[in-house]
Amino acid sequence: MTDEREIISQLKNPKTQRAAFGLIVRQYSEQLYWLIRRMVLTHDDANDVMQNVFLKAWNHLDSFQGDSKIITWLSRIAINESLDFLRKNSHPTISTEDDPSISQSLLADPYFDGSDVEAMLQEAIATLPDVQRTIFQLRYFEDMKYSDMSQLLNTSEGGLRASYHIAVKKIAEFFKSRD
Repeated sequence: MTDEREIISQLKNPKTQRAAFGLIVRQYSEQLYWLIRRMVLTHDDANDVMQNVFLKAWNHLDSFQGDSKIITWLSRIAINESLDFLRKNSHPTISTEDDPSISQSLLADPYFDGSDVEAMLQEAIATLPDVQRTIFQLRYFEDMKYSDMSQLLNTSEGGLRASYHIAVKKIAEFFKSRD
């Protein structure tokens, strides 16, 4: 991995900007893909959102000052783009014959390699409000520290801890109601 300062310097130089951005895409695509995928759930949607993330990052390179890590900046864009996608394409969690539940849709997705429990967990996560869902996913799946989340989401660590705790309780209640 190339030094962050060096990449940021290359991003500021019009002659090296494209190559530096290509390096960023190669270095962070997989990490961002999984962050987005856990939020939007399907492979195709994750790819679409990720494309939007890199497009938005490219179009706003001049606003990136290097005050935070590149991955923090990209993650913030990815979370916002994922939440925008979810708001525009709200998926119901109630199953009908014509409209399967999230867990049924995931299990039918050829790119999903999780178990029934993982699919049900994703369905439970989808019932959470946006902020709790994001905090839960960052903590549970990304194992992100509260201090890093605080910087990423621009909120207090105490508030993050409380939101995570509430999200865990809601998910536990979701599983209990399915027994």
